[in-house]
Amino acid sequence: MKIEEFRQLVRKEFGRNLEHATPANVRDFLDGLSQQEFEGKLKRRIVLNEPKTTYEEILKDFFSRVLDLPEDEAVILLWTMAFELSFEMLERHLADRFNALFGEGA
Repeated sequence: MKIEEFRQLVRKEFGRNLEHATPANVRDFLDGLSQQEFEGKLKRRIVLNEPKTTYEEILKDFFSRVLDLPEDEAVILLWTMAFELSFEMLERHLADRFNALFGEGA
């Protein structure tokens, strides 16, 4: 996917300034993107061969490989990762606030 196509897809889903983005619909959108990406590629069995043993090593490997990707692919991958992590943090923050408001948790 080219970056302009991705921009249009994101803006169609969430609005020009992402005004319609929520933790729930961001998750649904990203799940849909992942499903589209893998639909055509999953014709055979998947073999997991992850030589990295710690989360730190996996992150380093991921970011190292992103540097070698075509520009559009790298930007889209990093943007979606940042978008997902940001809205996950927002979801946790809101959950903490609601739990405090209703006297739940901790």
